[in-house]
Amino acid sequence: MKELLVKLVKGVLKKDVPRSELPLIDELVRLKIVKEDGKTYRLSTKYRAGKIDIARNGKGYLEQIGHRGKDLLIEPEHLNGAGRGDLVIARRIFKSGGRPSAKVVFIVQKAFKYSVGVLDAQTLKFINVKTSQQLNVKASRRSLKKLPPQTVAKIDNENGTITEILGVLEDPSVDERISLALYNKQEEFSAQAMEEARSFPEEIDESLYPDRVDLRDLSFCTIDPPTAKDHDDAIFFDINSNTLYVAIADVSEYVYMHSAIDKEAKERGFSIYFPHKAVPMLPKELSEGICSLKPNKTRLAFVCEIELDEDLNPKKEKFYEALIRSKRKYSYDKIDLFLEKKAAPADETDKEILKFLPRLYEITQIIRERRLQKGFEFSNPEIRLELDKNQNLVATHVEYETPSHKLIEECMLLANKAAAKMFEYGIFRTHEEPGMEKIEELLNELATIGIFTKEFKSIHSLFLSIQQEAQKMGIKEHVDRLLIRTQKQAAYTAQNIGHFGLGFKEYTHFTSPIRRYSDLTLHRLLKKILKNDKKGAEYILRNIEPLTVKISELEREAAKVEWDFMDRKFARWAKNHINERFTAVVTDPESTPIAQIEDEIVGARIFLPGAKVELFEKIVAEIVDSDIATTKITAKVIKRMEEDV
Repeated sequence: MKELLVKLVKGVLKKDVPRSELPLIDELVRLKIVKEDGKTYRLSTKYRAGKIDIARNGKGYLEQIGHRGKDLLIEPEHLNGAGRGDLVIARRIFKSGGRPSAKVVFIVQKAFKYSVGVLDAQTLKFINVKTSQQLNVKASRRSLKKLPPQTVAKIDNENGTITEILGVLEDPSVDERISLALYNKQEEFSAQAMEEARSFPEEIDESLYPDRVDLRDLSFCTIDPPTAKDHDDAIFFDINSNTLYVAIADVSEYVYMHSAIDKEAKERGFSIYFPHKAVPMLPKELSEGICSLKPNKTRLAFVCEIELDEDLNPKKEKFYEALIRSKRKYSYDKIDLFLEKKAAPADETDKEILKFLPRLYEITQIIRERRLQKGFEFSNPEIRLELDKNQNLVATHVEYETPSHKLIEECMLLANKAAAKMFEYGIFRTHEEPGMEKIEELLNELATIGIFTKEFKSIHSLFLSIQQEAQKMGIKEHVDRLLIRTQKQAAYTAQNIGHFGLGFKEYTHFTSPIRRYSDLTLHRLLKKILKNDKKGAEYILRNIEPLTVKISELEREAAKVEWDFMDRKFARWAKNHINERFTAVVTDPESTPIAQIEDEIVGARIFLPGAKVELFEKIVAEIVDSDIATTKITAKVIKRMEEDV
């Protein structure tokens, strides 16, 4: 819906409005909120569209869509039923002096269309798993009595009906269904999308692609996590010509715009990854089949070829459609062993690939070092959960960036940068500098732990000096999390505003079209540009800004699903460890303090009500309670780590 509001602010052609959204448009026209002008619809200049935020004092603030500038103040009496996160249209209020303000006149979409509730067997009421508040559900007591205790259901907030029974809370397998339902994500594809997916062949008939560049003789390889089933990218480096080839799965050859698969992919936006499975953006027939760059299989690829000069700067960059045949599927661990000379090649294929891989690693390290003079390197290890066959948490694994990760990252960054140079308006991956308000909050927090900064010339130099001080104190990993939290979220935008975190003037996402709709859209645009198809490019760009807004929202939602699932597994684990003690680090000492367990299990958030603790203080905490429904783990501080036992 946010996508539609962006269109209305900018002005949208009537033919570009989906049929499903016409009733809303008609209502807004009737209310004279939207103007109908010949072939277009446009939001009247009296109004602003946006998302509502509510402060503790009850005042609302409208985060404007399609307009830059301060959020508009909305007094409590002018909210007209709008709540936090709702998408609304507000009429501007003009008055002399004071903050620009507005009044909500139309609620376009409530923040949460669905809630997930757990049935209380005694009261026969459903309790919201997020807020612990009672949900209004339209169901007879007789029908509710037939449900098992602690039944978990997805509930439509608009009419109070139960749309789906997800399972029972005691069953660990219900966790993934809860996490998906909270953000209205679907695992199953429509029958029409599946019919399209099954229509594709399992093998490539190369005779159908005579115009593609044939690169099947080159020793491409894929490098991914050991459990990966979808392989987006493969690399090859020609030592003689100093040329890097980044081959990306050519998804756009199979997923046509407005097809059933495309419509579903656009609504999903991203693949969602759980420890035990993936909920893919594309049907597995594509994501794990004909699109995936499997070893020893001919595949269609969209290739970025980058020739480097003597100083290892891109000398020539070009994109083209190709045929490739990956020679080997490697895990990151295996490549690390090769790079560290702890493993020898097993066969001729290994030998062929290892002719270029160590040299490519050396080159990417130099490029990385140069990049970090303008960008950043944050210690932000990934916590991977290990589940048993019943989907209970049994272990966590902290995964740090290794040489193989760095090699692949730099190759992908080079390709992404090259793609961003191909257009001036389109789909960029951007990251704005943090505002001074956030910087001041950061400096105040750091001062409490003894990190003080001198005057700084730039935010980049400030962050580097903070990291140096944190390194000396042995808390760089924790401080890096603060620095990440201080920054704005990266997003997709139609206009290029650069990428602060990477230090790039232009950047986009080209390398993962199997799992990101942004990359699939970019491939379509690049192909139109390469073929000089101005009409086709214009069609894609006509509604590109609303699409970037939608994709940015979907990215955040996909991340929230994954985080919610992790929290559910931690809560179940904690329920089995009541009255047990674990070491933890305080990550937020304010209000109700929060710490993170760093023991046999790493990453579980625990709440410490009433505790007086300091930021990054190491403690021993005892788990007091764990609410599996809300995922809240409560603990108490037993001692500080510097205290004697």
